[in-house]
Amino acid sequence: MIRVTDPDATVRFFNLLGLQETKRMDSQGGRFTLIFLAAPGDIDPATGRGKAEVELTYNWPPEDGSAPETYSGGRNFGHLAYRVDNIYDTCQRLMDAGVTINRPPRDGHMAFVRTPDNISVELLQAGDALAPAEPWASMPNTGVW
Repeated sequence: MIRVTDPDATVRFFNLLGLQETKRMDSQGGRFTLIFLAAPGDIDPATGRGKAEVELTYNWPPEDGSAPETYSGGRNFGHLAYRVDNIYDTCQRLMDAGVTINRPPRDGHMAFVRTPDNISVELLQAGDALAPAEPWASMPNTGVW
């Protein structure tokens, strides 16, 4: 589970990684929304749920009008790891959508990006590493991950 401040932006981010929303639940009494996402090939057709899911928790702004909760750092939760079919294609799709590639996949195996709430996401090439390729092989790190 990761806490988010902008559910729509975060769902769009994970959609770029290929995850799909499988369930959304609003709790009026608890004042929060839970959103579950899974990889399409991992979704059970009988239940519509993923075998493994990312859970997003959005805590609604306080009713008294005070400022909503904020989350900083992101790394204090560690990071998520997500295996992709082609790390170069995935990183390009993210970059085209304006996402910073903090640690490019220079080795054809691993990259790091951050969600809109600054949570680190490690992207791992499924199977064997791809051969090093430009522009990734010479791309410098950006920021922290």
